[in-house]
Amino acid sequence: MKKPQRYIAHYDLDSFFVSVEILNNPLLKNKPVLVGGKEGRGVVAACSYAARKFGIHSAMPMQKAMLLCPQAIVCPGDYASYARYSQWVTDMILAKAPLVEKASIDEFYLDLTGMDLFFDVLQWCVMLRKEIIEETGLPISFGLGTNKLIAKMATNEAKPNGFLFVQPGEEKKFLAPLPISKIPGAGKHTTEVLKSMGLLMIRDVQQKPVNDLEDSLGKYGLDLWEKAQGIHTGEVHPMQVSKSVSTENTFHENITDETLLLSHLVRMTEKICFQLRKKKLMSGCVAVKIRYANFETTTMQVAMDFTCLDDEIIPIAIQLFHKHYRKRNEVRLLGVRLSNLRPHIRNANLFDDGEKKSKLYGAIDSVKKQFGSTSLQKARALKK
Repeated sequence: MKKPQRYIAHYDLDSFFVSVEILNNPLLKNKPVLVGGKEGRGVVAACSYAARKFGIHSAMPMQKAMLLCPQAIVCPGDYASYARYSQWVTDMILAKAPLVEKASIDEFYLDLTGMDLFFDVLQWCVMLRKEIIEETGLPISFGLGTNKLIAKMATNEAKPNGFLFVQPGEEKKFLAPLPISKIPGAGKHTTEVLKSMGLLMIRDVQQKPVNDLEDSLGKYGLDLWEKAQGIHTGEVHPMQVSKSVSTENTFHENITDETLLLSHLVRMTEKICFQLRKKKLMSGCVAVKIRYANFETTTMQVAMDFTCLDDEIIPIAIQLFHKHYRKRNEVRLLGVRLSNLRPHIRNANLFDDGEKKSKLYGAIDSVKKQFGSTSLQKARALKK
């Protein structure tokens, strides 16, 4: 039996943070707008197309961006709005598509394989894009192809606010005239090595013997050659977001020492924050549960900005504890729960020091994965 033709669509909200800022303040339209931290080591998290004309790009130091375009308007970032609009678009796509992977706050992969038996797949994608634009006001581009690689590269060529369909069998033809740097994963070092070999365009890689590429690039040579041919087998992984993550501790002996209770609270919160980051999730609600010796149980929760970082969640958990704990009462059980979970989104509040925090938590989590979740703990959590 013949396999059904595979169709993968990739949707990407154009300059998402900037687009949301413009919706919130229409006076920013067509102006050089930057989103990110302005002080110290702040970086550009997003920039408008008007700002890109000055050579500005995301991840550029804000100070350099302001030198290139002194008249640029800097927005510190409205994380709550970004999360709200992202969820709005997510819900619209989930309501229509059979299989969806949310790759980031502003991009989605849709597996539409088999739908061509009932619909014109391109027309279906066009209508979905139209609905998103009309309902949310956000510009969005999409690429349609036979795999995730082609779909994403088609989207990149369709921007801004457009779409492109690479029909089955046309993958190599589509890729051939593009520069090698357009291939995802082909960084500066790789392109320099290939340039030294006289390879500038993807068509050059297509025609090069794969053994030559492996000699120069090692195992990545084969991967690059396959991508240049339009070969990619990556699957669309459906969104599977847990409802909550939690942990509880029933003590062998009831505890009245408030300092000891807080050390347990900090340790438990660290534990579930680590679990969140492993699952690439963020939480928008934290709850603390206290069960006293007489089995009376109190659970209190509060909404918060979406995050997965210990230093942002722990203070909120401690505040909840202080607000509801009945002093000098014996505690039998203590628990922490993080709910209202979403796929990981970089917190706009961290634009100034996000890179530093990201590296710090990355290093901490690396140690915990290797030696166990309790191998690194805050000093407060170690109190016996």
